[in-house]
Amino acid sequence: MMTKEEITLKVPYEVAQAYRNASEEEKQQLQLKIVAIMQSQFTIPKQESITRFRNIMDKASQEAQERGLTPEILESILNDDE
Repeated sequence: MMTKEEITLKVPYEVAQAYRNASEEEKQQLQLKIVAIMQSQFTIPKQESITRFRNIMDKASQEAQERGLTPEILESILNDDE
């Protein structure tokens, strides 16, 4: 089960008033929508960063292979104690 924590958001007066006057069901629906929006805002950039990093690593790997780097040569470089 996910732990929930309360936060405070500043909104225009009219929005706050409408929220205060909403039913409990409406408040719960709004809370779920706000959570979904915030999660998407904070997780998408992370996913994009991971995708960009993978693309960079794939490109570096492809360039290394095109220049003649083989798994055996890479292993030799990584095992070189000098």
